[in-house]
Amino acid sequence: MDKQTPSSRWHLFHFAAPSTFYPLAGKAIPWFTGLAALLALIGLWLGMAVAPGDAQQGEGYRIIFLHVPTSWMAMFIYIVMAFWSVIHIVWKTRLSALMAQALAPTGAWMALMSLVTGALWGKPMWGTWWVWDARLTSMLLLFFLYLGFIALTRSIDDPERSDQAGSILALVGVFNVPVIYFSVYWWNTLHQGASVSTKGSSMAAMMLLAMLLMSLAAWMYSIATCLRRVRLLILQRESTNRWVQELPEIANTIKAE
Repeated sequence: MDKQTPSSRWHLFHFAAPSTFYPLAGKAIPWFTGLAALLALIGLWLGMAVAPGDAQQGEGYRIIFLHVPTSWMAMFIYIVMAFWSVIHIVWKTRLSALMAQALAPTGAWMALMSLVTGALWGKPMWGTWWVWDARLTSMLLLFFLYLGFIALTRSIDDPERSDQAGSILALVGVFNVPVIYFSVYWWNTLHQGASVSTKGSSMAAMMLLAMLLMSLAAWMYSIATCLRRVRLLILQRESTNRWVQELPEIANTIKAE
């Protein structure tokens, strides 16, 4: 077990150690899961039942309450992966690479949801499921970057090489995120511009509230799934360490065997 003195217990990198982060994550997961469920229920109710229909798109616009939050999260999660990758490359902390790897499946799921809901929205609005315009193509590339990151980190047996290769790919791929966001401004694209920006929103107040609640729900869900996944990765990576073997859930399993 990691030795800690009272004076060093709360230093800057206290929770960078897997042995201190693991129990903290376990306590946080139920809170984030509960918040995700609560916010999603309220957001879906407001978006599907309370918010008015759109003057131009009718009821079909309501898919934005899934499409926009998942699109935002797909981009944001990759930025967070790049952040953890920088931490890993600079400080070589054990937890940082695991955090990036724990985020990747959730990011891929968000990107896939963004593409699928976008196609469902595009068919009635544009008359086609898909067009090779800048926004859609760059989002598809983001989905492949997630898949590539997952495949790369899982195909290398040596943990250090796997972490290093994943960190480099995350940093290279992050340059696609601003391309996705600004594509509707840089090129003449079929995809509509952002309804919410730093200058304000063109949406009705109830629509905006529902979409923001669904976005918060997506945040909470992403945090909960990441924490749950990183705990599993920690157990796999630190399985030979004494602090892991002394965990009640592990010790009980060993006794049962």
